[in-house]
Amino acid sequence: MSTVRPIAPGAVRWIVRTLEEAGYETWAVGGAVRDALMGRTSVDWDLATKATPKQVRRIFSRTVPVGIDHGTVGVLARDGVMYELTTFRRDVQTDGRHALVEFAERIEDDLSRRDFTINAVAWHPLRDEFYDPFGGEEDLSAGRLRTVGDADQRFKEDYLRILRALRFAGRFDLKIEDVTWRSLVGLAYRLQTLSPERIRDELIKVLSIDPSPWRALSLYREAGVIDVLYPEIGALREGLWDDAIAVVNALPVGRPKLRLAALLRPVVESDAVGLLVRLRLSNADTDAVARLASATDLPSADLDPTLLRRWLSRHGRAVMRGLSRIEIASARSGRGSKNLRMVVDSWSRLRAELRTSPPLKVDDLAIDGGDLKKMGLKPGPVFGEILNELLEHVLEEPQRNQKAILAHEVEKILQRRSVKIDGEADSL
Repeated sequence: MSTVRPIAPGAVRWIVRTLEEAGYETWAVGGAVRDALMGRTSVDWDLATKATPKQVRRIFSRTVPVGIDHGTVGVLARDGVMYELTTFRRDVQTDGRHALVEFAERIEDDLSRRDFTINAVAWHPLRDEFYDPFGGEEDLSAGRLRTVGDADQRFKEDYLRILRALRFAGRFDLKIEDVTWRSLVGLAYRLQTLSPERIRDELIKVLSIDPSPWRALSLYREAGVIDVLYPEIGALREGLWDDAIAVVNALPVGRPKLRLAALLRPVVESDAVGLLVRLRLSNADTDAVARLASATDLPSADLDPTLLRRWLSRHGRAVMRGLSRIEIASARSGRGSKNLRMVVDSWSRLRAELRTSPPLKVDDLAIDGGDLKKMGLKPGPVFGEILNELLEHVLEEPQRNQKAILAHEVEKILQRRSVKIDGEADSL
């Protein structure tokens, strides 16, 4: 077994000691143990115990029923952190999406139902003892990802494990064992039976926490998962795909929406929006990602200021910031048409223009609908048409965004439209 030893927080040892003294075997399991074997630090400690949720809640005074129907109780420890304790379980029935479980007596039963060997290693914080019945530590040492037991059976129990396999292999730079790979490729079509939310959450995890998401995304494509779940992206020709994932890879962790927008920039706008809706992102996130994905490139720094203001008026500050980051990542990846100096110059020119506080949208105009009513116009579609025409006027000459000047412009607009400024004026 590895010479690398986990270092559990004192609160974890206290919880384990309390349960063991009460007669309930308890182990640390999951990501914290796996990460320790890889020499990584983990802050998420999950515990598996023989105690039932009812018994856990009787032993500890501060608990939270975070998933009590599935045997999970959160214990608020002395350090103020909540640690999740789950009763040993075994699967009774599965349908590819959900599992019916029952409580078990042994840690062996609990580990045998887990997805991959690297996640089926337990560690006892008091005895400093590993329990690894499926060779997870050996697989980690060999850089290998393998299912616990029969691969087909594991994936058929929950098809989400296909996506988890690709995410783990990408994040930890593991080679998926041949039998496991053939099984997940053969069953990839069954991913369509999963809920959009579960599919979305797996993709967001790849884009959020993986410092090199290109590996997992490349596996998505190689396994045929992209074609099953995201055909809009799968339709990209090789060069566009390579460019997109190179840019995604150059963007920072913790920015999943920015990375998703970069991935979707080569996709036709209507297809990108359809994909985002299918993922069931919030309306606000769908709008933000779609606008960034479909935005035209940053304008050249040597363009006329009017054109710069028109670009800002169309896209806004948020898109400017996000697109600047994407184009900088593109330049750094060596896949873009612009070098870093060109992108920075464009960004600097746009920022300089913003510092002058130009009117960029109708709400910035010195005249509004109330003023048009005072001029004798009846509310109607004409209001929007006039205000948009005024906006075009001040985008060319921002200094003319003054009420008196714009009122005069309204008169000229109405004269061109043959509309009289009186109480009987048509609302067009």
